[in-house]
Amino acid sequence: MGDGTEIGRVRGLGSAHEGAHHWWHQRLTAGSNLILVLWFVLSIALLPAHDWETIHGWASQTTVAVPLILLVVSTFYHFRLGLQVVIEDYQHDETRIVFLVLLNFFTLAAATTAIFAILKTAFTAGAI
Repeated sequence: MGDGTEIGRVRGLGSAHEGAHHWWHQRLTAGSNLILVLWFVLSIALLPAHDWETIHGWASQTTVAVPLILLVVSTFYHFRLGLQVVIEDYQHDETRIVFLVLLNFFTLAAATTAIFAILKTAFTAGAI
């Protein structure tokens, strides 16, 4: 027993048993975002200059490019999880599915673009 009312089970409005998984992923990405953003801010603050050459040389290092990619992945996944909750909580008609699909496409496109930019910078370090 206990999965909501009979009409809720028929309509598919009962517990999906996904809440703990979603909650746990939000907390993990929040923690990783905290660590990675602190690393990013400190790394930028400790650079000797903030001109294009210095930033490009800094971002082209492997020890910088990998955490930057991890920051992008963690941030966009956290972004997607948070907006998914907002859409599910406040959008109750059929457009909810459309918004969730658009959210997934937007998140994937933006994260892919950011990762491509990081990799392009890292792999073309001496070509300029």
